[in-house]
Amino acid sequence: ADFRSQPHRRAQGRVGEDDAVRWLLSQGFEILERNVVNHAGELDVVAKEGDTLCFLEIKARATDTYGPAIAAVDARKQRRISRAAALYLAMKGNAQGLQDAPCRFDVLGLDWQDGGWRYTLIRDAFPFMG
Repeated sequence: ADFRSQPHRRAQGRVGEDDAVRWLLSQGFEILERNVVNHAGELDVVAKEGDTLCFLEIKARATDTYGPAIAAVDARKQRRISRAAALYLAMKGNAQGLQDAPCRFDVLGLDWQDGGWRYTLIRDAFPFMG
């Protein structure tokens, strides 16, 4: 499905996320989970790059009217992602052998240009906020 033909933002986001996951796989990421929801917040993608556990926020934008996609992750959103990640680790870290893995927060921006995505991955985009 084409991103821009989707009827509303949530559907657009899902198409963008599918494309993002394919791109991450092509870059050597191992996808562990998608759309993890707990009472602290939501994690778009939980993945590993090498030994590092990555909590990825995916931002897809059809136009750059509001600036690049990655600009959309403000401090409030960062705190919510941090809390969701901490809860994820508390609930699942031991079972998956992740409790000692180094962790980071990445933001993957998808900006629609000339009929295709331009991907901008920012590794370690923000620090953990307790």
